[in-house]
Amino acid sequence: MTESFPPDVIPPVAKSEAQDSFAARVRSSVGAELHASAIDTIQANVGLRCNLACRHCHVESSPARREEMDWSTMELVLDAARRAAARTLDITGGAPEMHPHFRRFVASARAQGLEVIVRTNLTILLHEDHETTAEFLAAQRCHLIASLPCYLEVNVDRQRGHHVFEDSIEVVRRLNAIGYGIDPKLTLDLIYNPGGPSLPPSQRELEDAYRHELLSRYGLSFNRLFTLTNMPIGRFMRDLERDGHAISYTQLLKDRFNPSTVDGVMCRRQIHVGWDGSLSDCDFNFALRLPVDGTRRHIRDFDVSEHGVRRIRTGAHCFGCTAGAGSSCKGSLVSHDS
Repeated sequence: MTESFPPDVIPPVAKSEAQDSFAARVRSSVGAELHASAIDTIQANVGLRCNLACRHCHVESSPARREEMDWSTMELVLDAARRAAARTLDITGGAPEMHPHFRRFVASARAQGLEVIVRTNLTILLHEDHETTAEFLAAQRCHLIASLPCYLEVNVDRQRGHHVFEDSIEVVRRLNAIGYGIDPKLTLDLIYNPGGPSLPPSQRELEDAYRHELLSRYGLSFNRLFTLTNMPIGRFMRDLERDGHAISYTQLLKDRFNPSTVDGVMCRRQIHVGWDGSLSDCDFNFALRLPVDGTRRHIRDFDVSEHGVRRIRTGAHCFGCTAGAGSSCKGSLVSHDS
């Protein structure tokens, strides 16, 4: 395959730089263009196959997708992490656990001394092919970041599918039983996404609510809650367009631009590798087929001196990372009051 998405699901590519209102806003507010400052993390989207088809999924994963990273590309990712002196490998998908080389990739990264983050939808760990995956993740001391977009069943099932909440609660219970969210060496963080066209509430206050509700209702524990803003791309954008909220939501993101978030946006300290080896500044740019700036756009051509200080390619969707308290792979970027 030569493209990351079939033509019928490719979202529109971000606007040209001459039309990039986000870049202009950054220049006017902080006095400079957005550039990478380091590569602390390499994020790898290892494939688009998933047991779910969530409404907010920006890469449009589903059980029908078959795109996946081959082992030779995974080796290039590990080599790039070594050369960049990166500390973290952040594995996403799809459901990354479904990749045939997932365990080999994780074990190789841990042997290399990398912290490994696995972004899990939780429910995949109930499938019979993955009955021992939780124990494997614990043995490798992987940091789990799990999607649980609400502590109420009706909201989760509306966003992610029937019975997803029930299955997710069962998986968190099993993860707690082997130490995740309890043992300080086994981190379990949760992710909240708004169910509609709004910004997340205060991360700190919502984390307190999650902690109370999950403990009192189900006896469950976790480490932190990360609040993520829904990006106006992929399935979520189509829902916005269908419901007549696309213009108002994108305007909301622009109106709530917060210059205090710019320094902390995730693209400044990471690089993203798509399942096809393509290099992007983040998973959102990958979804939009917006490659890194410059001529070296594949992991086989990775160059620390170039990619570590590259100019970040942006578009209107980037307002999603800088609206309100900001949004990154690890939640809000500033306090909600900033």
